[in-house]
Amino acid sequence: MDILAISVHPDDETLGCGGTLLRHVHAGDSLHWLIITATYEPLFTPEQIAKQAAQVKAAQEAYPFATLHWLKFPTTRLDVIPMNDLIKSIRQVIQQLHPRIVFIPNRSDVHSDHQVIFQACQAVLKSFYMRSFGVHRVLACEVISETDAAFPMPESDFLANVYIDISDTLDQKLSIMELYQSEIHPELLPRSTSAIRSLARLRGAAIGVKYAETFMLLREIT
Repeated sequence: MDILAISVHPDDETLGCGGTLLRHVHAGDSLHWLIITATYEPLFTPEQIAKQAAQVKAAQEAYPFATLHWLKFPTTRLDVIPMNDLIKSIRQVIQQLHPRIVFIPNRSDVHSDHQVIFQACQAVLKSFYMRSFGVHRVLACEVISETDAAFPMPESDFLANVYIDISDTLDQKLSIMELYQSEIHPELLPRSTSAIRSLARLRGAAIGVKYAETFMLLREIT
């Protein structure tokens, strides 16, 4: 079975569904990674750009992902990219891979890039297209420091209705997150190691396991 994780930024896949992706690896499934954005000059230095590329390479090998599709749209600037360009680029990858399950960002994550890509994914994964693309399940991820940071408006609710036990894969998820040294927060902030573990523990407690990740099932076709 082919699984596609759509990361708006490198590390979204690990924060949002890393433990679940590792479960798929252990089950013999093939992982595929679509990254939407990248750092760029002059906003970022050549050293920062090279560091991100090295982190992506290390994460790809650590899971491992069978394929990597890095679109390299400018990070924090997706709101000025024509929506049709984003839709076309995402559609081409999904048409090529025919993944059975697709993980996407939540619609109301605080980062505007996440909101834009949710809209693009919604256009690509219309119900009458999904079967021809081989997609049977679309899940929105809970990304700590993005999903939880949104203002508590009705449209910002992340409604967890899928819980996946990651008790056996959380430590490996945390090890992969450590590859993103520029993205990990110091302790007491959301992307710190202790906070990531604590969220997994809280989600696990809801279903009586040690650790879990939660998702919002957006559409399923059987």
